[in-house]
Amino acid sequence: MTEKQSFHSGFATIVGRPNVGKSTLLNTLVGEKVAITSSRPQTTRNRVMGVMGGENCQIVFVDTPGIHRPRTKLGEFMVHSIEEAMEGIDALLVLVDVTAIGPHDRVIVEEMSRKQVYKLLVLNKTDLIEPKNLLAIIDSFKDVKYDAILPVSARTGDGVDMLKKELTAHLPIGPRYFPDDMLTDQPERDICAELIREKALRNLRDEVPHGIGVEMMAMKKMNDHFMEIDATIYCERDSHKGIIIGKKGAMLQKIGAEARADIEALLGLHVNLQLWVKVRPGWRDSAEDLKTLGYVQDR
Repeated sequence: MTEKQSFHSGFATIVGRPNVGKSTLLNTLVGEKVAITSSRPQTTRNRVMGVMGGENCQIVFVDTPGIHRPRTKLGEFMVHSIEEAMEGIDALLVLVDVTAIGPHDRVIVEEMSRKQVYKLLVLNKTDLIEPKNLLAIIDSFKDVKYDAILPVSARTGDGVDMLKKELTAHLPIGPRYFPDDMLTDQPERDICAELIREKALRNLRDEVPHGIGVEMMAMKKMNDHFMEIDATIYCERDSHKGIIIGKKGAMLQKIGAEARADIEALLGLHVNLQLWVKVRPGWRDSAEDLKTLGYVQDR
């Protein structure tokens, strides 16, 4: 097989502590928004797959929730999804936020260095620090056993092409697993629910977002140009419901307007988005409620 005919493909999982930029990196690698992002830790709850294609390669990236100690059944589900995402992979990307490296990062980096797979230590958010400080950070990781240490900025794209080249060069020769036009394995219904949750995360107070879940009640395509969507935002306390709705409904309207814009861009349709808010106490510790909201373990 000639070099031109060689096609490299494989699966690469992205891990790291909460809020290091895993979902932003996934979106940058894929070239489209397939995972929601926010400044809140633990924004990602499910595994999210994104497909990056090229003439001679296809890399299937798996974004994961931030590695943390679970305190609820939802937390347990998130940790389980990380474990599943580590199975049968060809490459592992361990992400570190260079602006906030702490003991938790060092533990994760050390633990992941023992995985028997091609490993990259990815130093993210390099656009936010001075080059001299970056060199010191790279030097501080010189003793960990990774195949390469790559500085990137997922936000600006700096260093991402090098990351792609490094991965492609070390992936096995293999098949094209997915069609060229497929960017993610998430159903449109799930993506729309996540877009609504993203807007809530970005707009609400610190104490509310972790207790929010979104259930898609209905998605009805009225014609080739228009769709009606009904969704319910669940929260855990009556006080949170008032915050989500806001004065005279202003906050809920803001969340809905921002979510609708992204959903319309995703679907290529005009959308009438109707949102309701309901209190569901303790849903993060209820197996039944987690299943209702789409957090279902494969086994």
